[in-house]
Amino acid sequence: MKVKLATLCFVLGAAVAPVAFAADSDTDRNKPGTFVKDSAITTKVKTKLAADVPSSMATIHVDTDKDGVVWMSGTAKTQADIDKAMSIAKGTEGVKSVKNDIKIKP
Repeated sequence: MKVKLATLCFVLGAAVAPVAFAADSDTDRNKPGTFVKDSAITTKVKTKLAADVPSSMATIHVDTDKDGVVWMSGTAKTQADIDKAMSIAKGTEGVKSVKNDIKIKP
């Protein structure tokens, strides 16, 4: 029960926390409809990551640009965690492609 509550709190916190990524120029942020769509995709990916790869979620950052491209950065413990995160992002509705800049943290 505590794990479910902790996961729920983490997912909700991640969904409302602002995410910044240098590769995203934020030129689409002046159009509210586009911003909401981008945020919805980002939230879907983060929620799935928190459920499937909770150990790496705290160090994997996700952002979505106006074209539906998901940008992933940060660190993971293993290549398997990176592969799982990429698979989750690619399988999320609305994602056109995924750019990976996740590194393995020794």
